[in-house]
Amino acid sequence: MLELVFSAADVANTRIAVSPLWEIVASIRVLKNKSRAALYLPWVSDVRDRIAQANVDVSLLSELIPISRGYIPDFLSPSPDKPLPNVEAELACLRETPAEHVRADLERMETPRTRGIEDLYRDPETGLDRLTSAMLAYWHVAIAPHWDRILHLLDGEVLYRSRRLAEGGAQRLFADLNPNVRWSEDTLYVTSKCNQGTHQLDGRGLVLTPSVFIWPDIFTCTVAPWQPTVLYPARGLFTLWEDRSRRKTADGLARVLGRTRTELLAELETPKSTTELAKRTRLTAGGVSQHLAALQAAGFVDAHRRGRAVLYARTAIAEALMD
Repeated sequence: MLELVFSAADVANTRIAVSPLWEIVASIRVLKNKSRAALYLPWVSDVRDRIAQANVDVSLLSELIPISRGYIPDFLSPSPDKPLPNVEAELACLRETPAEHVRADLERMETPRTRGIEDLYRDPETGLDRLTSAMLAYWHVAIAPHWDRILHLLDGEVLYRSRRLAEGGAQRLFADLNPNVRWSEDTLYVTSKCNQGTHQLDGRGLVLTPSVFIWPDIFTCTVAPWQPTVLYPARGLFTLWEDRSRRKTADGLARVLGRTRTELLAELETPKSTTELAKRTRLTAGGVSQHLAALQAAGFVDAHRRGRAVLYARTAIAEALMD
């Protein structure tokens, strides 16, 4: 059990951020573990062919990431310094990891060292150059073609968590984060195999990083110089790869609201933009906008601006209807 003790300054410095770099790391675990692949089958089927055709060498990255819940070197997933950093910026940060940090993390690994890991240990600078180049190539082949879909889901999770924080502070923010996470008084309790003990956050706060590929696990990092981080599965990922055009909407509600508006409400299990809703329902963007306007006028959805995008989310009334 990991215990993260918060002060008032820690609560003030707690934030939510998305990490493209972490999605690279977590997705490798999916490709390595057949038991996880079923949830991500459309993505796995597409990516395996792409990697083979592009001849991308991810051997070193794969050797650093265990199939099970074993320790993953912390330098592979430094806490994001912005709400949504780009992958090139995160890889540049990874490339500058001090040699002593790389070696310390590699010494914590539980699996036998391969030749590639030994080379990285002896010469971290050269090894990190090789590693980050391979990770960027992998990103373009495996993640970038699907990033819009992934990012819409992660953006929705960030909006949802922000709303929970606004409604009830830290207690409500953490209440439904994950079954392995529990908030009590001033402490966040995280069930973790690789990171245990009691840690005072000392005013550094916490970064919550939702992930698509991390399921069913939760990861934590409390190692300096990075800000303490909790990486957890985002809501709605079970339907991320689903062909929603084939899904049947609830007949009873559809007879009241109409099948299209009921389908839109069902899609808003996580907040989404008009563009994303149009893609997932195969409606025109104009048609989606008209239905959303009607739903908003009836008090079933709210609009929230996030950067240049406007995300729509179900209201409490709509949540009750869908339940």
